[in-house]
Amino acid sequence: MAVPDAGTAAADRAGAPARRVARRPGRAFSVTRLPGFGLVAVTVFVLLYAPIATLIVYSFNDAPTISVWGGFSLRWYADAWANQQVKDAALRSLLIASFAAAISTTVATMAALGTTRRGRFPGQTFIYVMINQPLMVPEIVTAVALLIFFAAIKVATGYQGLGYLILAHSAFCVPFAYLPIRARLESMDLSLETAAADLYATPWQTFRRVTLPLMAPGIAAGAMLAFVISLDDVIITEFVKSAGQDTLPTYMLGKLRRAITPEVNAISTALLGLTVLLLTAFFLLTRKRG
Repeated sequence: MAVPDAGTAAADRAGAPARRVARRPGRAFSVTRLPGFGLVAVTVFVLLYAPIATLIVYSFNDAPTISVWGGFSLRWYADAWANQQVKDAALRSLLIASFAAAISTTVATMAALGTTRRGRFPGQTFIYVMINQPLMVPEIVTAVALLIFFAAIKVATGYQGLGYLILAHSAFCVPFAYLPIRARLESMDLSLETAAADLYATPWQTFRRVTLPLMAPGIAAGAMLAFVISLDDVIITEFVKSAGQDTLPTYMLGKLRRAITPEVNAISTALLGLTVLLLTAFFLLTRKRG
């Protein structure tokens, strides 16, 4: 048997550390280690939130203009609270958002069950695309389509009530409620429902006692997200509403067209606070627990 000479053995020993280094796995790529990432991130956050912070600060401005600081005051919150038009618009917004959230969440729950609790079938992708269509096309397109559709119904029936706004908001909010409910269903363990069926539970009993309690956080999250989307909507409301049906966002838009006062800042801050509260609850319901 050939015996390696001393020179070959020394070369092998010298190359061993190099081979060990070559086999060592490198660090995974992370965008946070790119040069300038921190500066870019801070700049983006400043550009996003500096206008909102300015809005909040100037909602406490005592001066009757939004461009000059006149000292700290709560007068504009008091004025907004005493304004009957603001109260009517706020109540109308809450009413429309509540009904739209309930209707869209019910439809989204049935759609999520129909697309996740069965095997793949022809046209499943097409159904998914159609459910999420309002997310993929510009909102102005949806608004114009709803305007034409409901205008024909108004002419035929003579009805001019809030039902059109509720239905329009419901149609637009379905995909926003659908996504968290579908995500919740896809993360659930099917063995629990299978075990209930093995114990002679009917499909309705399985749904009521097993599926529904497990998907309840997703339903609640979808309902809150739909409520926020409906509460903040301007474009669809502006196209579909009839005279005297201003919601809070459209009332603020009309106010800005006439005269800009810190009262609009106060209303915007209150609406922002409610939105942040609901989105925080949405995050807490949908976050993954260890």
